[in-house]
Amino acid sequence: MDVTGIIAEIDAQLSKLRQARELLSGSASTPVVRGPGRPKGTKSVTQDPHVDHVVSWTAKHPKRKHKMSEEGRKRISDASKKRWAEKRKAAAK
Repeated sequence: MDVTGIIAEIDAQLSKLRQARELLSGSASTPVVRGPGRPKGTKSVTQDPHVDHVVSWTAKHPKRKHKMSEEGRKRISDASKKRWAEKRKAAAK
């Protein structure tokens, strides 16, 4: 077989493959619509250069509870009560 014949055969095969791909991609149901952000169930991972396995970010940085003092909680409560009192006063006028 000569080179032009081989090239023609390859082109024919490529054409058939493209048609098959179009049929398969066109027959798929409605496209998947994804919302913003990372999909549920996936985790952020980082690669440690000295370790051959992947370590999750949460494993390296455990969540800490942020505790607010009673004084801080009271300040926030008083400020919000004051803010809402001013709004009610302005709405009453």
